[in-house]
Amino acid sequence: MSYVEEFQPGVGALPPRAAYRSDAPALSLNGTWRFRLTDRVGGDTGFTAAEYDDSGWAELPVPSSWPMHGHGKPAYTNVVYPFPVDPPHVPTENPTGDHRLVFELPADWPAGSTVLRFDGVESYGRVWLNGTELGWSTGSRLPVEYEVGGVLRPGRNTLAVRVHQWSAASYLEDQDMWWLPGIFRDVTLLHRPAGGVGDVFVRADFDHVTGAGTLRVETDVPATVSVPELGITDHPTGESVTVDGVVGWTAETPRLYDGVVATAAERVPVRIGFRTVTIADGVLKVNGRRILLRGVNRHEFHPDLGRVVPSEVVRAELLLMKRHHVNAIRTSHYPPHPEMLALADELGFWVIDECDLETHGFEPNGWRRNPSDDPQWTDAYTDRMRRMVERDKNHPSIILWSLGNESGIGFNHGLMADWARKRDGSRPIHYEGDHACRYVDVYSRMYASHEEVDAIGRHAEERHPDADDELDARRRGMPFIQCEYGHAMGNGPGGLAEYQELFERYERCQGGFIWEWLDHGVRSHTPDGREYFRYGGDFGEELHDGNFIVDGLVFPDRTPSPGLTEFAAVIAPVRVTVDGARVQLRNTYDFAVLTDVEVRWELTDDGVPVAAGTVVPQAVPAGATGEVTLDVAAPSGTGERWLTATVVSTVDLGWAPAGHVLGVGQARWAEAAPVALPAPTPPTAEADGYALGPARFDAEGVLRSLGGLAVTGPRLDVWRAPIDNDKPYEAAWRALGLHRVHHRLVDVTTDGDLVVRTRVAPAATDVGLAVTYRWSAHGDTVRLVVSVTPEGEWTVPLPRLGLRLAVPSTVDNVTWFGGGPGEAYPDSRRAALVGRYSAGVDALQTPYVFPQENGNRTAVRWATLLDADGHGLRIDGAPTVEFTVRRWTSEELDAARHTTDLVPEEVLHVNVDHAQHGLGSGSCGPAVLPQYELHAAPTTFEVRFRAL
Repeated sequence: MSYVEEFQPGVGALPPRAAYRSDAPALSLNGTWRFRLTDRVGGDTGFTAAEYDDSGWAELPVPSSWPMHGHGKPAYTNVVYPFPVDPPHVPTENPTGDHRLVFELPADWPAGSTVLRFDGVESYGRVWLNGTELGWSTGSRLPVEYEVGGVLRPGRNTLAVRVHQWSAASYLEDQDMWWLPGIFRDVTLLHRPAGGVGDVFVRADFDHVTGAGTLRVETDVPATVSVPELGITDHPTGESVTVDGVVGWTAETPRLYDGVVATAAERVPVRIGFRTVTIADGVLKVNGRRILLRGVNRHEFHPDLGRVVPSEVVRAELLLMKRHHVNAIRTSHYPPHPEMLALADELGFWVIDECDLETHGFEPNGWRRNPSDDPQWTDAYTDRMRRMVERDKNHPSIILWSLGNESGIGFNHGLMADWARKRDGSRPIHYEGDHACRYVDVYSRMYASHEEVDAIGRHAEERHPDADDELDARRRGMPFIQCEYGHAMGNGPGGLAEYQELFERYERCQGGFIWEWLDHGVRSHTPDGREYFRYGGDFGEELHDGNFIVDGLVFPDRTPSPGLTEFAAVIAPVRVTVDGARVQLRNTYDFAVLTDVEVRWELTDDGVPVAAGTVVPQAVPAGATGEVTLDVAAPSGTGERWLTATVVSTVDLGWAPAGHVLGVGQARWAEAAPVALPAPTPPTAEADGYALGPARFDAEGVLRSLGGLAVTGPRLDVWRAPIDNDKPYEAAWRALGLHRVHHRLVDVTTDGDLVVRTRVAPAATDVGLAVTYRWSAHGDTVRLVVSVTPEGEWTVPLPRLGLRLAVPSTVDNVTWFGGGPGEAYPDSRRAALVGRYSAGVDALQTPYVFPQENGNRTAVRWATLLDADGHGLRIDGAPTVEFTVRRWTSEELDAARHTTDLVPEEVLHVNVDHAQHGLGSGSCGPAVLPQYELHAAPTTFEVRFRAL
């Protein structure tokens, strides 16, 4: 049997053990290696010999994903395998990378046992040291170790590794990501002293009633454990010790105690977090309390390096999560680099550690020959579970073991779960694909709608067809988690606030994980140096899933998207409610007391601050509510007044400096005083059109200038460049022709106002919109009242309903009073606060990797567009409008496939909308909630224009 046609997980490896660092000598073999890529399996193995001449080979950094360094190309598929489904066989045309490293063993390297450790090789690695074959391994995102003490030589050594991109194991690794072969995690030599610690299992339970912690450390050799801070000194491993008054570890209070496991030959530092995970009364609890997961799914990816994510980047992104109130991570869909879990322990995250397993590509073939239910694959399945659990068992952040993702269901999953429970009964088992919940301890779903979550919360969900009475009752008694929800692809997701309300309403519904954290775009540049990011299909793949790989809350460079800003506002730990001078503070933490905070308040008049102050609240326990009263003494004014209360930390939190925002609330303090418009001025006919106060119209009643400023339009607009989450609607929109409507002038009349009647309709259908524009002039202000009446049978919602106009590109400094500072839409506006904001037109664009509708500012009372000299245009809503301005049309935005396709025009295109359709999660999950769909209905709205 060939090396790439094995059902077995590998040959020659040592038994798996915990990941740790000790005081035993270690030598990193990361660095510059020699590399040769061939297009198929086979070829001689002469390159493994020390005397082999590799001077003609390329140089390659290790760790690396070799396609990211010009050797072959990345390829992306979500579900399908990019090779024939013929398990366990893979194509003969199989990119194969031969790696060589000549290294010097330090002169003081001890004799005896030494382990060669690979932390990650995709997908199959065969290893030789000094010409001696050590074995081969699969399980790309799991470590493998080989004993090399008898093969190492003093001085010069030659390490050779042959890596195949495809192997039988590739059938188990179809995880919705770029296919990126290589040695992508660390390679290390580890001396193993005689009498040293081979394996360590730290069991640290917490009694939430007494506050006692019970520590039991298990080792494979006699050893002792010491935790000086707890008064534990040289305590024998294998024996429990209970200590009163310990601080329990939680994601909110990640208290770690430093300890040392020691023998006469080796000392192993350990970081101990005391916590107990249970399921009681159908609720997942840690340290006796229900937890609510405010989580994200996290892949490991870097836009320049592929599967290699530098440690400083990992720390930065986890800090970014903490600052946006994320408290949980699902390691989709494989165990991460072990350093990430150490950071999760330190910073505080609930973690679902997911096995390196997904067989989604069998689904298009009706799950025929799926390895999950095939005994030939049993060893491969259980090996992956064993290697994950053994490596990661000492991390208090891990509260659930996951059997993998989207692999159907079969008895191999049951065997994985059985093994994990026997080895570590302290963590429940998760696996979404077990829909009947035969093998798991929590009920997990992907993209359940709000309606379904509500039913699940009431224990009224539909019965699974494969469940008998006992299984059905068991599932209904389980805690519920959305392991994926809120699909963050492009603009969105919408409806997060409504999900959060359900999670907080029903004890059983314990939150979930947004799909996903990061856009996996590959950083690229045009010939003239402009940066953009590539996605599926941009590398000539035979099969690909397009931009489905860019579906994160942060862009590929880890810049937060508006989706992350909205999610942070929805899950903010302090719920702030402003009622006059009274401010209610609800602490939504599960454990942490709200202390060391202050409430900063500000009263604004038309967005201009007129009064401010600070008050320090009393401590508020987790889950409780407190209140402060503000001493608001404000001068008189006539504008619209808003009171904003912001809760900030007064101390450094470890993951954010003092001043970090924990919650914001806002309420209208006073309506604006009404402003009467001057008496209207009637229109007059001119040779080429009409004059109306400061406005000039052509003969068809189209506005052409305002106070000398060139203007084209406005006219009714119903189209937006579809967002990824418009998937449930886009085909119907295009079939109806909403992207190519025609405008027919009915008539232009003057009856004291200038009245323009049109019909707006797509070709080939009898549906349309009858539109009346009624223009009137009031001093230097031009008032427009738009009336829209649907005609025919409208069966689809509208993308938007409003006006589009064009103005010179020089008026590109924008100030507005309304929702901000970022973009917002009907079902994604929790982060939008009413205020006065300013930005350049370019800064108002959101550079989604795949261009689409973006940049809408919501509830805008007025906006100005000014040039450098302060001349331009003011637009007022009556009372509010939705407002977008960009340097290209919606049609050009629709046609673009990358940000660099967008070419600025000589004019700015301004949308002043009565309303927009919501966002939803329709790229993968539920469509827009009914209350946020924009349906064609008789509508009247008003906009006012004034030249400045």
